[in-house]
Amino acid sequence: MSRVNDVNQCENSSIPTKWTPLQVQLLDQYQRGFPICERPYLKIAGELGVTEELVITEFQNLKNKGAISRIGPVFRPHALGTSTLAAMMIDPDKLESLAHLVSGFQEVNHNYERSDKMNLWFVVTAPNEAKLLEVLSEIESRTQIPVHDLRLLEEYRIDLGFDLSHWLSGRPE
Repeated sequence: MSRVNDVNQCENSSIPTKWTPLQVQLLDQYQRGFPICERPYLKIAGELGVTEELVITEFQNLKNKGAISRIGPVFRPHALGTSTLAAMMIDPDKLESLAHLVSGFQEVNHNYERSDKMNLWFVVTAPNEAKLLEVLSEIESRTQIPVHDLRLLEEYRIDLGFDLSHWLSGRPE
């Protein structure tokens, strides 16, 4: 349940093929409907017939492999305050250090690298518009690079889940 504090290269990422059957099961069954209770890992363990410790260990292994970046809720835009997608054009030699600086802001959910002129993208959330603008301004001030505020114009709801067991077996649906 931690924030992503590094640069993710979505265009160059590859899905590991050495996942255990339990790891595939965890990814497949808990992309949606993650238990909301005092001990969700214990509930998952009971459903899968393994120990809570093993579930926690396997999720950590998936995170260490780069298969997942975090476990946490996804909220409808503006359900809890306000947010924006932002982008910056950063010299590639400074990208990693500035990505870490950007991720150091509590209001930054995650950031990722894109292979384009606008090469650092990130999401900022804040309790209100004034705080959001303050964070964007502070990032710009500390990096000396313009921050492009790319507000949501129209909301689309898409399911980002994937059936990995079919994909890994060579039968993508």
